[in-house]
Amino acid sequence: MALGMRLYLIAGLVAVIAIAAVALTMSGTISNAVGDSEDPITGPAYDQAVEAALEHTGEGRVTETEVGDEDSYYEVEVTLDDGSQVDVQLDKDFNVVGDEADDDTTEDNDGDD
Repeated sequence: MALGMRLYLIAGLVAVIAIAAVALTMSGTISNAVGDSEDPITGPAYDQAVEAALEHTGEGRVTETEVGDEDSYYEVEVTLDDGSQVDVQLDKDFNVVGDEADDDTTEDNDGDD
């Protein structure tokens, strides 16, 4: 009987570990879905997002898009005619909810030439 009880305890422990592993995997998937997904905008939504972003900036070309950005539902990166970049934030209905200068340059410039 003692051996049978041990087998039940081991089986229970294995089940708990398996459930914990599944829970951890799912929490990572959920956080990716809610957080910064970095998936590009596709299909008809792409056309609407591009139109809204370029209308907002008045110039430039779209260089990157993202669904599920941490700041908004859609993010459209626009490179302006002067080479600077602006991230235009859009809601689900393609209304502009904000914009921000996008400075992807590294900060290695310490003045040593």
